[in-house]
Amino acid sequence: MNALRLTLLLTYLLLAGCTALPSHRTQVLPPQTQYDAIITNGKGALLSINQLASQLRAADVIVIGEYHGHHGSHLLQSLLQSALYQQRPHQVLTMEQFTLDHQQELDRYLAGLSGESELIADARAWSNYKASYRPLVEFSKSRNIPVVAANAPADTVRCIGRQGEVYLDSLEMAERSQLPKSPFTDTPAYREKFFDTLGKNHSSGTDARFENSYKAQLLRDNTMADQVIQALRDYPGHQVIHLTGTFHAESRLGMVAVLEKKRPDLSVAVISPAFWQPGDDFQGLVEAHQQKGDFLYFLQPLPQEYTDNERRRNAIREQFRQAADISCD
Repeated sequence: MNALRLTLLLTYLLLAGCTALPSHRTQVLPPQTQYDAIITNGKGALLSINQLASQLRAADVIVIGEYHGHHGSHLLQSLLQSALYQQRPHQVLTMEQFTLDHQQELDRYLAGLSGESELIADARAWSNYKASYRPLVEFSKSRNIPVVAANAPADTVRCIGRQGEVYLDSLEMAERSQLPKSPFTDTPAYREKFFDTLGKNHSSGTDARFENSYKAQLLRDNTMADQVIQALRDYPGHQVIHLTGTFHAESRLGMVAVLEKKRPDLSVAVISPAFWQPGDDFQGLVEAHQQKGDFLYFLQPLPQEYTDNERRRNAIREQFRQAADISCD
């Protein structure tokens, strides 16, 4: 092989580094680092980022579920945003990670009127903003891609969790008008999933505390769905990429179910993560999770947070103590 042909081959291999595994390779290796993601369609066929983007070209809305704070989730989101932009540059990014009452602060940053530290402070950005969401926001900022704060105001969600839906009656008209007209639209399957996760009976009339927690969850889902719909109105012909925790979207429940109820004409694609535990069989893994999304991506499990149960309990108590400082009067 002459030098020119060798150079061309090496260049091809470098450019093809993110493509699917060759068809003759039967063994699929698990993710090797916390940044790796093994992407498949619902049948288990391996996909590269570019191949995934190609299959998503015609979708109106692409919902990328994430495990909050997992580097593999956030790297996949960033790579996919870029790949989708190459084929459809008319794009909107909608984010659970910012609440709609901070849209003005987000817009100021995108317009270059404030700095990143000001954005983080003024818009109450999540603590992992720099490591997880900065690449997506910066990609959008440099290309004039609209970024929509899609979540319900945090204090309103907390107060719904305490007092239930009646809390909405106490809001000023301007604040209430920002929220969905029907803020608690849901589906029986989502209710069942939510209460099963809590280990509680999901029949009506269950403990008021858990009912209120469910209403708070529904407010988030309905607000995100409405913000996606509004983004499509504001930017006709644009493709919306929505980032959210996987619970809000997998199995087409949560905000996806609300979105499809309100806009059944939309083409909505769901991309959901799952953990690849040591010893898992690849095909069995795909079969176990294939109902979660149109496409899946498999990640290394996150590290265990605590081995000391007392420290875990203290951390939970501290979270509740901080939430209790919010007045709902």
